[in-house]
Amino acid sequence: MSLRNPLARVRGLGSAKEGVQHWWLQRVTAMAMVPLTLWFVISVIAHLGAGRLEMVDWMSSPVSAALMIAFLVSLFWHAKLGLQVVIEDYVHNEACKIASLTAMTFAVVIVGIACVVSVLKLAFGG
Repeated sequence: MSLRNPLARVRGLGSAKEGVQHWWLQRVTAMAMVPLTLWFVISVIAHLGAGRLEMVDWMSSPVSAALMIAFLVSLFWHAKLGLQVVIEDYVHNEACKIASLTAMTFAVVIVGIACVVSVLKLAFGG
């Protein structure tokens, strides 16, 4: 005996089996952001008043570039996951929801790629 009504069975409504994975990814990216954000804030404070050449020297370090890229990837991934939940919860028109999710994902990916490319340009191009 199923607890779902016949209409839900016909429509295929039910668990998409993705909620737990999404929840875990959000927690993992949040946990990654804790040390990365501390590193970022301490680094910014340490370089207050630094000129462009000093910042390029700092970003040319493989450790600094790798940590900055890790910070950016986790930041934008976490933002995408959070915005997705907000859109799915509060946008009720299905067409508007799909359009919003698509636009948000596109924007987050484009801005994230631009940030990573900027770090790589600083690290390798000066």
